[in-house]
Amino acid sequence: MVMRPHHLLCTQGYSGKGYSPEFVRNMDHWVERLRNREGFRVRITFSTDSLCSSCPHKQGEGLCDDDDKVLVYDRKITEYFHLEEKEYVYQDLIRQIDAQMTPEMLQDICGNCSWYPVSACRKNILGK
Repeated sequence: MVMRPHHLLCTQGYSGKGYSPEFVRNMDHWVERLRNREGFRVRITFSTDSLCSSCPHKQGEGLCDDDDKVLVYDRKITEYFHLEEKEYVYQDLIRQIDAQMTPEMLQDICGNCSWYPVSACRKNILGK
């Protein structure tokens, strides 16, 4: 699976809501694997990814009509957690992120995301 950096947070906060039925089906498919298959490998990319494939905001490979926002999310999580464009074990990354994440960091990364107020991000990432 290919995953952009900020989707490491989105997959934790995801709770079955989405932009369209196709988007939700795709998220359900990937999130089930990410959450339930220990050792699941992801390749971090600084572009569109497997979750973007059914998103109505995707305009083409490497192009999202929300690039102004999502590129900032990707940059911030990459800087906070020193991510590189390479392969990782998803659960290892999640444990690292969750152990280091503060409420201030999460607000900085995701504060202007439309899903942030209605998702389970704070609860699932911060335990609050």
